[in-house]
Amino acid sequence: MFYGISLTAILVALWLTLSGPFTLSGDYPIVMGLGVISIIATVYLTYRMRIVDRETVPVAPAVPLFAYWGWLGGEIVKANLAVLRLVMKPEIEVEPRLIRVPSDQRSELGRCVFANSITLTPGTVTVDVEDDGFLVHALDNSFTDPAGFAEMGARSDTASDGRKKRTD
Repeated sequence: MFYGISLTAILVALWLTLSGPFTLSGDYPIVMGLGVISIIATVYLTYRMRIVDRETVPVAPAVPLFAYWGWLGGEIVKANLAVLRLVMKPEIEVEPRLIRVPSDQRSELGRCVFANSITLTPGTVTVDVEDDGFLVHALDNSFTDPAGFAEMGARSDTASDGRKKRTD
């Protein structure tokens, strides 16, 4: 029942965010009615398919995911500034590298979030996904700090399922 209510609340919030105006004047009652019908139909079909569970409605990682997005935004800004400093020098002195970054996420979603986060960060691109990690191209040797990748990996793992990894 919790996941059904959560799914409905998420769909209502998403629909209201994407639909624009919230007035009931003019043609908007039709739009509002169609929105309500589509949300009811979606919730009904997910119940009928018996897929309303923790995986389909991932409510638990919502807060850690938003926190991760904020942290990642800060990292993207810092990386943009670092790349800008590199390329604005009169003599470009970049040392591109291919490195292997270990990945020990608990889920495939965590691995996907980690790989995409690396690619979103300017100066690094995930080139290949392997069983135990990723092959990453870095624009410069200064972007290959293992501690930075380890922190991003741990944060992406927490953000993907809402639970911190046990360290024992």
